Amino acid sequence: MSQDSIATGRWAEVFAPRYLPATTILALGVALLAFNAFLTSTAMPTAVEELGGVSLIAWALTLFLVFAIMGGAGAALAKQVLGARVALLVSAGMFLAGSLIVGLAGSMEMVLAGRALQGLGEGLVAAICFALIPELFPARLVPKVFGMEAMVWAIAAFGGPVVAGLLTEFVSWRAAFLVSVSMAVIFAGMVLAVVPNSTAGDRANVDFPGVRLLLVGGGIMAVAVASLVPPLLASALLVAAAALLVGTVLLDKASRTRLMPPDAFWHGSVIGNGLWVTLLMPVAGATSAVYLVLLLQQMWGYGPTMAGAVAAVLALAWSGAAIVVANVSDNATRMRLIRLGPALLTLGLAGVLAGLLSGQIALVLLAQIAIGASYGMSNSSLYVTLMGATTDQERDRVAALVPTTQSAGNAIGAALAGLAANLAGYASASSSAEFARAIIPVFAVGAGTAALAVIAAARMTQLMSLSPAYEASEG
Repeated sequence: MSQDSIATGRWAEVFAPRYLPATTILALGVALLAFNAFLTSTAMPTAVEELGGVSLIAWALTLFLVFAIMGGAGAALAKQVLGARVALLVSAGMFLAGSLIVGLAGSMEMVLAGRALQGLGEGLVAAICFALIPELFPARLVPKVFGMEAMVWAIAAFGGPVVAGLLTEFVSWRAAFLVSVSMAVIFAGMVLAVVPNSTAGDRANVDFPGVRLLLVGGGIMAVAVASLVPPLLASALLVAAAALLVGTVLLDKASRTRLMPPDAFWHGSVIGNGLWVTLLMPVAGATSAVYLVLLLQQMWGYGPTMAGAVAAVLALAWSGAAIVVANVSDNATRMRLIRLGPALLTLGLAGVLAGLLSGQIALVLLAQIAIGASYGMSNSSLYVTLMGATTDQERDRVAALVPTTQSAGNAIGAALAGLAANLAGYASASSSAEFARAIIPVFAVGAGTAALAVIAAARMTQLMSLSPAYEASEG
């Protein structure tokens, strides 16, 4: 490993003239996703009320998520075939067009079409931006970049609902969606100014991975629908989703034009175990993310603002932890942070459950801090380690697969949490005691999944410590 990668970068460098344009591009790429998520959750109920089709509101998120994951899965190939600049411009154009369709929609069907196009564009943007990090920044600044991205998410978590609420109340719900148009235009302008006009790859030797992308989309669609149907059907859909996603990985290994690295999700490699950590942590964290705000209102009588504030503590802790660990430069500490992240997540989920059952808000807040810190302290180290363990030929595939895998984990986690809640009788609960009994299996699923991430993280760091590259860098 070069001295450049070992030296500790400074925050001033990330925002200095040399790297400021690249920092701005990545911040805007994250903001497109982060603000869109919070704008949508706030403005969509009003849109549904005006346009009708209340039964379709869940699909506004489902279609966005499915197409975002499909876009992310094909991002490395898009970057290879079109070049980074063209791929980002095309992706931003998709997102912009989708935002216009939603903002000008005359029916819920148009809203859904726009959301699907938004998701496809945003999935591509997010994954390509991840792949560009090692190209635009030296290794010493990568943790700082993750700290910056965590700050963008925290700002969006607080500012997004406020902006969307004000626009929806005093202007129109359409204005809340059309805000994304200006962000997409600015992003495209920055791409033109900063991203190198890399040469497109040889398209003649590229097979379009249509079947694999359809399998990914079908698997995630099955996961998303599983959270909306009765338990027996949900179980069948989750089994089908697992079969489709496993089939995608196996089919990809045998394909000439691969979407994933050859050792994706293989237990005997650093990359494989790292991707399992990347998947399992969001699956586990979705437990609290999906139900905490609702539970605080149902069990403790909190209003939406107070309950939302408790949930927002997680975002603050995430950002704070990411900033604190941004100065980490040695591999040994990175390995410890990768192991500590899932372990702290396990404790945090158990702590939220204990706090809810005992009526202790202080314990819930402390557990929320632990959950947020688990992601903030481990994400950058996980990414840096994955990039260090891969080859130049596979770097784009690994980098693009990270945000896509995280999105898939959120979808799977929400479905598993919903299934556990339905099986435990959550939907029919009416008292605090009944809610308390129903959520125990929900958080048990989350904590159990986090424990699996602990095992994958331990395996990953063990394999990494035995690699020649790790021993050379430590020496």
